[in-house]
Amino acid sequence: MNNFILASVRQPGEDTVSDLHIVDGVVSRISAGGRIPGDARVVSLDGRYVIPGLWDEHVHMTQWALHSNRPDLSAAASAQEAAAAVGLHVHDADLSVTTVGVGFRDALWPDVPTLEMLDAATGNQPTALISHDLHCVWLNSAASRRYGVAVDTGGLLREEPAFALTRELGKLPDSVVDGWVRDAARAAAARGIVGIVDFEMTWNRDVWLRRIADGFNALRVDVGVYPEDLERAHRDGMRTGMELDGGLGRLRAGPLKVLIDGSLNTRTAFCVDPYPDGGHGLLTVSFDDLVSLLRRAHEYGFVPAVHAIGDGANQMALDAFEHTGIGGRIEHAQFVRTEDLARFGPLGVTASVQPVHALDDRDAAESNWGGRTRRAFPLRSLLDAGATLALGSDAPVAPLDPWAGMSAASTRSRQDGRGPWHPQECISRGQALAASARGRSRIGVGDRADLVVLDADPLASPDAEFAAMPVAATLLAGRFTHDGGLA
Repeated sequence: MNNFILASVRQPGEDTVSDLHIVDGVVSRISAGGRIPGDARVVSLDGRYVIPGLWDEHVHMTQWALHSNRPDLSAAASAQEAAAAVGLHVHDADLSVTTVGVGFRDALWPDVPTLEMLDAATGNQPTALISHDLHCVWLNSAASRRYGVAVDTGGLLREEPAFALTRELGKLPDSVVDGWVRDAARAAAARGIVGIVDFEMTWNRDVWLRRIADGFNALRVDVGVYPEDLERAHRDGMRTGMELDGGLGRLRAGPLKVLIDGSLNTRTAFCVDPYPDGGHGLLTVSFDDLVSLLRRAHEYGFVPAVHAIGDGANQMALDAFEHTGIGGRIEHAQFVRTEDLARFGPLGVTASVQPVHALDDRDAAESNWGGRTRRAFPLRSLLDAGATLALGSDAPVAPLDPWAGMSAASTRSRQDGRGPWHPQECISRGQALAASARGRSRIGVGDRADLVVLDADPLASPDAEFAAMPVAATLLAGRFTHDGGLA
């Protein structure tokens, strides 16, 4: 039973107190406070603020759950330091279980990862280290033998070979992984998340149906599809936005994900100008093949979501959208030519962006895109040019925390003493909130009661408080998925 009243609430930027009437998971009425019927179930919010439920538009949920339970190497300032750190975890380790570390960032390391270096630190313990952006895996000789993967003297795999091994490393018992996913989803709900777009690199529909059948109910999930599974999805009658049988109204088919370049950290993002060490990065799909995929996706009812990080990849993706007359999404849009910014809006292409990456990658961007970073992570420029923004984290590349993302988008800085990076690209908090709530800025009658209750006004809080916004409660269709003691 979720028919009740959220009493004494305010919407951001307002002093007026009102009551939200929830009936069958929908906001049925907003009244101006006053007397409440004696037989009504009432949850008093004591003047707290209520906003629409937040979405993370780009997540790798299984990888995020695994990441949260593996050694974190993000603080390693060199290859030698990363190898030494993981070496501490292999002492007396079970040789039958591969040691997996996560989160290393080698773009600015002063030394180069080598097979010999990792072997010296880990010995016969099979060890694989996954980079923060998932586009690179550093493995030792024991892991190379275990998984039948050939490596050179660096011990590095990049792009598709790295993705394939990462999938293999994630093959743990379903009960273990699903338990970690439940924990990660509860933590996300505690930060105001009501839904995610999950781009896990696998056939993911059946995984989520199993989880929901086993009681998962913390989030809505739009499950992405990759080109190798498009025909299967079509045969099963799937299309973007369609509720999936067995999903209990919380599972829908998401977009078709197409990767056309790599990442900044691995210097495989495809760029117009060469990298300092040479090369333009990696283009993994030709223009003609991308056009064909867009057309087939459109024919089958799927919204295409094209991964493009480098300015050359973004140019090609926009060219393909224009050539086909089909709208969709560009995932990341980290580096965009000035002349391409104004193309997003007219072409109906949403920029699905991850603002925390701008802070994590600012030094790598200055190193690799030196002199051109005014157009890196160009959120304000995209909005001003008429584009629609959708914010996400790309967890585990960044934590699944919408407030960290919205803070990065609105300040271009974090509480670390460094000044804002290209602050002209800041967007307002109101714009960041809307881009995190699928365009919803306010709660209205008839809205689904996917709601977040906050202890402070998100439009007026100090920057530090906004970045770590206290979330008092989260509701999904009028049901509390996070309750800080209010209900």
